[in-house]
Amino acid sequence: MVIRIWSTYRSGETFEPASLEDRKMQFLYREDDHYVFMDNQNYEQYRMSEETVGDAKNYLIDNLPVDLLLFSDKAIAVDVPNFVNLRVIQTDPWAKGDTSGSDSKPATVETGYVLRVPPFIEEGELIVIDTRTGEYSTRVKG
Repeated sequence: MVIRIWSTYRSGETFEPASLEDRKMQFLYREDDHYVFMDNQNYEQYRMSEETVGDAKNYLIDNLPVDLLLFSDKAIAVDVPNFVNLRVIQTDPWAKGDTSGSDSKPATVETGYVLRVPPFIEEGELIVIDTRTGEYSTRVKG
């Protein structure tokens, strides 16, 4: 149910700006249906619900640097880096000489996120994911 409150304001009235602050933090861990982040300056911790974290949950690994948006000192949004390195924990093996013509296969990364990767990607490999699209970018060399 949505409740809307309509108010009329006079032309000379002013409003206080919203108290929004963007802070550098790092993701610490997940606890039940909450995600815990730590401020890099004062070590204060902030909790966010899974619903509030949204799709960013697909890329959150321990100690990942993130930007948290705070409203009146409450975390309301998380911004992850454009690219993250995640380890593949499950994917089908690539059969050399496979001529099925499939140019991708599903893979599950350490956060539980499932995406399409090239057939040569194997379990245990570290891959780069573009968090803006949720797609495979490249594999980490070295």
